[in-house]
Amino acid sequence: MSGGISVLLAGGGTAGHIEPALAVADALVAADPTITITALGTERGLETSLVPDRGYELRLIPAVPLPRKPSTDLLTLPSRMHRAVQATRAVMAERKVDVVVGFGGYVALPAYLAARKRVPVVIHEANARAGLANKIGSRWASAVAAAVDGSGLRGAQVVGNPVRRSLSELDRAGLRASAREFFGLDPDAPTLLVFGGSQGAQRINAAISEAAPDLVGAGIGVLHAHGRKNTITLPELPAGPAYVSVPYLDRMDLAYSAADLVLARSGAMTVAEIAAVGLPAVYVPLPHGNGEQRLNASGQIAAGSAIIIEDAELDRATVVSRVIPLAVDGIVRDGMAAAAAGLAAERADERVAAMVRDAVR
Repeated sequence: MSGGISVLLAGGGTAGHIEPALAVADALVAADPTITITALGTERGLETSLVPDRGYELRLIPAVPLPRKPSTDLLTLPSRMHRAVQATRAVMAERKVDVVVGFGGYVALPAYLAARKRVPVVIHEANARAGLANKIGSRWASAVAAAVDGSGLRGAQVVGNPVRRSLSELDRAGLRASAREFFGLDPDAPTLLVFGGSQGAQRINAAISEAAPDLVGAGIGVLHAHGRKNTITLPELPAGPAYVSVPYLDRMDLAYSAADLVLARSGAMTVAEIAAVGLPAVYVPLPHGNGEQRLNASGQIAAGSAIIIEDAELDRATVVSRVIPLAVDGIVRDGMAAAAAGLAAERADERVAAMVRDAVR
């Protein structure tokens, strides 16, 4: 089948599920403009802004979080899942969906269940360890892709993580001056980009804001995205480069272009984007879940493009002893950046898009 394909994307909640879905959507439409894209989401996820902003239709279904531990939520799970599956099937019927493409998150499992024995399912797993929804859906999926080997999904084709072209083809050097002007950063100072993922991170916020006088005093500019639900209080700062704090970064292309070093959580898409743009990184893995954030960063650690600071160890003193020396050492940073650029996945968006088209032939 070619032309007129109707694709339902299922990947919502956080940017880590949404961004690879949108990258694949872009690749599908670039290859065949007659393809119709519909994204599935919930009213509580970031997809409510990210998907429409990228020009795609978003349809909402009830959120069905999967409990990680035994709780009373398990008692209502079957009925909540049934409602979400029925809502998904209604969208599938209305949009005449030919294939479901899932990326994990709240909406993925209802979509996989709704598609079972009806239309093909293609799954992409961004993390080093697969989540529960993708593990279940992979049992009847037509094709499974994974960012890295060892995800736990049998028969997965390793393709890397799809990254949007505005980042994978980013000319950081060419945009550096305008990016720094856009954010109000010093044009020449070494600049640290700090963020905790799309939701922010309290530990990172506290440590970096407390170390703000040390960073600025060392001649380092800072661009700090603290999360829309969080606030930070900065101590009095000495004279020096600007410390710019924002709730959220809508222009990651400019944020990466302005930066010389990144300090962030090691979510799968963060790691993929940082490799794609060729930046050195300090990763602070989220200490919860199944340890996937540490695994996500392992390739970059081994290659020498990043270092890890454990969440429990991140404080003002650690920023002073480990982050500041790295931020001001251009020779070391340049070597790490070169190592990062060599790790970027080649055309993962196109490879997953090809799997989607093959599934409906």
